[in-house]
Amino acid sequence: MANYKITLLKGDGIGPEIVNQAVKVLDKAADKFGFTVEYDEALLGGCAIDATGVPLPEETIAKCKASDSVILGAVGGPKWDNQPGNNRPEAGLLGIRGALGLFANLRPSVIFGPLKSASPIKDEIIGDDMDIMIVRELTGGIYFGERGREEDAAWDTEKYSVAEVERIARVAFDLAMKRNKKLTSVDKANVLESSRLWRQTVVNVAKDYPEVELNHMYVDNCAMQLVRNPKQFDVIVTSNIFGDILSDEASMIAGSIGMLASASLSGGKLGLYEPIHGSAPDIAGKGIANPLATILSVAMMLRYSLAQPEAAQAIETAVAKVLETNRTPDIYEEGMNKVSCEQMGDLVCAQL
Repeated sequence: MANYKITLLKGDGIGPEIVNQAVKVLDKAADKFGFTVEYDEALLGGCAIDATGVPLPEETIAKCKASDSVILGAVGGPKWDNQPGNNRPEAGLLGIRGALGLFANLRPSVIFGPLKSASPIKDEIIGDDMDIMIVRELTGGIYFGERGREEDAAWDTEKYSVAEVERIARVAFDLAMKRNKKLTSVDKANVLESSRLWRQTVVNVAKDYPEVELNHMYVDNCAMQLVRNPKQFDVIVTSNIFGDILSDEASMIAGSIGMLASASLSGGKLGLYEPIHGSAPDIAGKGIANPLATILSVAMMLRYSLAQPEAAQAIETAVAKVLETNRTPDIYEEGMNKVSCEQMGDLVCAQL
C-alpha cells in the first residue's frame, strides 16, 4: 500500500478552513482507493510572521522538502500590510516556490456544467466543454529580476535565460501531448527583447514535438481572444507576469475564482497545490468559504505528484455532482441548497 507524506501550509484568513476540508476529502479518497496519507503542518505567510518574525521559516522549507507534496491554503491580509516588501506574507510564497524549485505553475480553467450560468460570457461563446490549461513560468521574469528605487524613479527587470524558457516549454509541450496536441505560446515579441528570446526558444523546443500544433500570440491579443473565443485554446504557455494576469482572466470566464485549482511543479514529483484565490480575511471564521478550489487542487496533486489518477478523477466527478444541487454563498443560485464550508466538504466525501 502506497503511503504519502503531505505538508500542510494552512496559511492565513480562510486558509485553515479550506485546507481542513481538502484533507477530509483526501482521507476519504485514500480509504476508497487504497493508499495512506501522513500529514505534517508548517507555517507560511502572516501566521509565520506572527510566530517567528519571518514569512518563511527554515523549518517550513525543510518539512516541505521532506514530503511527497504540499497543500497550501492562502496567505496575506490587512494585518500585515505595514510589513516591508521582503517580509510580507507574499514574500513567503515567492520564497517557497524558489526554495522548492517550483518553476511550472499549472492553472486549469474548466467549466463545470452546473456553474455555466455563472460565467459572464454568453453561452454560444463559451460552449459546454471549455477546458484551458495555462502553464505559467513561476520562478523567473520581472517578479524575480533586479529592482530598485531612487528619488522619483523605480524599476523592475524582466529577464529570462534560454534554460528557463526551455524547461517551462517542455512542461507545456508534454501536457499538450496528453491533451489535444495544441499549444499557444504567449509573449510580447513585437516590443520586448525577453519575449523575442522566449519565442525563439519555444520554436526550438517545438522541433522535439512535431505532433503538437504550435502557434504564437501577443499577450494583449490573447487577453482579447480569451473573451472573444476561449474555445480556441487548449494549452497556453507564458511568462510569470503574463501568466499571472491571464490565468485570473481565464478563471472568471469559468464563472468563479473560488472554483479553480492550481499546481506548482518542480523537475521531479514534488509539487505545491493551492487554490488561486486569496485569503479572504473578511469572511475568515464565518464558515462560508468555498473549499472546492482547494479540494480540486488535491485532485491535481493526486494526478501530477502522487500517481493516483483514478482518485483524482473521482474527486472531480464528485465535485461536479455535488454542484448540481449545493452551493456555498459565493456561487449560490436561487433554488439551490446553500451550504457552509464544512458541509460542502462533507457532501463531496459522501459523493465519493
